[in-house]
Amino acid sequence: MPIPDNSPLESLPNLGPKSLEWLRNAGITTVGELKNLGPSVAFQMVKAQESRVSLNLLWALAAGLKGHDWRELTDAQKARLRKDVET
Repeated sequence: MPIPDNSPLESLPNLGPKSLEWLRNAGITTVGELKNLGPSVAFQMVKAQESRVSLNLLWALAAGLKGHDWRELTDAQKARLRKDVET
């Protein structure tokens, strides 16, 4: 069952306290906001404020929006996401 857009980010799998803090600091507070931005844009927003953030956050966001564990992403999916944030 899809997570409602007005749900807090804590509703998504893969996100720990630090990731949630970074997302909130970037102005992203709900699942709907994250969906509207997409994982790549959200990652870039966090990265602009928190230089030490790794690609693991990108994987967590992309998989979490689909209700999956980030470790389920294929190498091809990760490559597409990496390309999205590098362009």
